[in-house]
Amino acid sequence: MAHAAQALPAFNEVRAGWRSSEVRVLDRHGELLQRLRVDHQARRGEWIALADVSPALRTAMVWSEDKRFFEHSGVDWRAVSAAAWGNLWNTRTRGASTITMQLAALLDEPDGDLQRGAGGRRLPQKLGQAVAAQSLERRWRKDQILEAYLNLVPFRGELIGIDALSRTLFGKAAHGLDEREAALAAALVRGPNASPRQVAQRACGVLQLMQPGTPADCASLQLFATSALSQRDFAASEGMAPHYARRLLANEPAQGGARTLRSTLSAPLQRFAVHTLQRHLRELQGRHVQDGALLVLDNASGEVLAWVGSSGDMSAAPEVDGVTALRQPGSTLKPFLYAQAIAERRMTAASLLEDSPAAIPTASGLYIPQNYDRRFKGWVSARTALASSLNVPAVRTLVMVSPDAFHQQLGAIGLPLQEPAGYYGYSLALGSAEVPLLSLTNAFRTLANGGRYGAVGAAPQARPAIDPRAAFIVGDILSDTQARARTFGSDSLLATRFWSAVKTGTSKDMRDNWAVGWSERYTVGVWVGNASGAPMWDVSGTSGAAPVWAAVMQHLHSTTPSRAPRAPAGLVHASASFESAASTSQPPLEAARTEWFIAGTEQARFAVDSPERASTPRAGAALHIRSPANGTIVALDPDIPPQRQRLTFTASGAGGRWRLDGKPLAQGTQVQWLPWPGRHVMQLTDARGRVLDEVRFEVRGAGVKEHARNH
Repeated sequence: MAHAAQALPAFNEVRAGWRSSEVRVLDRHGELLQRLRVDHQARRGEWIALADVSPALRTAMVWSEDKRFFEHSGVDWRAVSAAAWGNLWNTRTRGASTITMQLAALLDEPDGDLQRGAGGRRLPQKLGQAVAAQSLERRWRKDQILEAYLNLVPFRGELIGIDALSRTLFGKAAHGLDEREAALAAALVRGPNASPRQVAQRACGVLQLMQPGTPADCASLQLFATSALSQRDFAASEGMAPHYARRLLANEPAQGGARTLRSTLSAPLQRFAVHTLQRHLRELQGRHVQDGALLVLDNASGEVLAWVGSSGDMSAAPEVDGVTALRQPGSTLKPFLYAQAIAERRMTAASLLEDSPAAIPTASGLYIPQNYDRRFKGWVSARTALASSLNVPAVRTLVMVSPDAFHQQLGAIGLPLQEPAGYYGYSLALGSAEVPLLSLTNAFRTLANGGRYGAVGAAPQARPAIDPRAAFIVGDILSDTQARARTFGSDSLLATRFWSAVKTGTSKDMRDNWAVGWSERYTVGVWVGNASGAPMWDVSGTSGAAPVWAAVMQHLHSTTPSRAPRAPAGLVHASASFESAASTSQPPLEAARTEWFIAGTEQARFAVDSPERASTPRAGAALHIRSPANGTIVALDPDIPPQRQRLTFTASGAGGRWRLDGKPLAQGTQVQWLPWPGRHVMQLTDARGRVLDEVRFEVRGAGVKEHARNH
């Protein structure tokens, strides 16, 4: 037993060796962001100095456990005598164990000589405990003994120490405990596993000792005890950045057992981002949407300034981190496609692209892309096509670049796809691959840094992954309010009062909404959807993710300006005009403007032949079906809602009547039909019903069930 007394450590050793069961993640300025539990065997909080413990708790603990604590030297001999006399006469008395004796046992090794056995401590152990307590009193001050005791004593279940007890049972720091809470805490030391009724009875007795002459409201105390003790379940993580904290802990484990990690996040920004996302998602709850994620990166350093992985309590899957989850990015990949085409001089921002029905042959049939609104804009410039997010021109651009080359470009900016290019085909232009918000936002940061890629948390590399001139032009397009007006209007949320560039996206069946963009200093990415992958109801990028993106951007720039980037060397700013035909008698396709060109690609005039002239049949020509060709296999686009897809049939002239699978369908030069899986026959007849031409074709993929009743 003397060995136990000699082995007791010094106070400073005990305090320095204390390990919380949590890791505290701090923001870049030292503010607490998250408590993340790493020890699931016991719940221990921070070490609390005695000065930070409420006076009520110190008083309650001394009155309950050792009322002559400040008088004895480790052993209360008067209490020992009373206990011995009570045992002699079989009378119940309070135990003679002092706070110092209890602390000596707590400081002993788990399998040491002083540990209590199943039947309690034997007499030799009690003697050893008394010797150790007296030794402790000679080496430690009274305030140190009481401070260590309050931090080491088990209270209830897995709760060890006053910090864990205060935050868990009472939801406050230890310095804020009142007399009623202090009495309850002291009662738990005596009976950690007692029922709420028994704890309340003991707490009532402690309260009467603390308030002599004042009757204690024991009935009220019992209700309070029952309520407090029912809150014994502890969240594994508490704070406003749980997903980021777990990632940080996994990538940067605390060195030397430290329980504090410093992060790059900004607590005020993180708080604003969490509240903004949750507030907007509440507004969308009637549209079957409950999840979202948000990321803010510093352009220069790549540091993460805000990371919101989920909507928290609003989500059915709050543990899923939406920042790292794989989702279909929709149209948010288009900026990189156009940048590649411009860099390779396959087009300029003023080049004209045809937004019209297209059927692109593939190994599995025809790929027939559609615009989201099922309308076609005709001939448009590449600037308008990208800013207004038109699908058909994007696919035509990918045909020029090739899926393989675009696949490689995406890998160069940190978007390595899970499948080879051939797996996605031309749907890659419309975002059919799956990428995480983290990588997608960082890829947009590449555009913000003039085409120079840098990993998250790292400065951009010297060698650009995207041609700096093309990156500048794409940024200029995505900041152009007038260019996006064809789809989004001139007063959409995407138009900020400071310089910014942004792209939205919506994936198949409205399962994912995106808004990703940048300013001079920051890149912000927002995803809105459902962690389960369930589709939302009529929620687009502008109504889903864009409001959150705009609010965060506005917050970031409430006092920080954002200026447009300077044009890099090798660019020319020249006038460009757009004519609808070889003759200038037709209205212009777009208003004349000054446009950015890579030097050597500038062009002053852009024009196309009249579509009416091209489609006029020769006199006396037989009426026939021009498209699709006989034997065509149509593969429905997996990234466009089936009800928004149309298959276009075109005749060589007017006056024909269309008949599908033997049933009249429409009349005219052109007809659009909602594709339905199966083999079909389309016939072109005259007014008498005589068949002039027919094509047989097959549709593969998922259709709309309601169409079966109309067909």
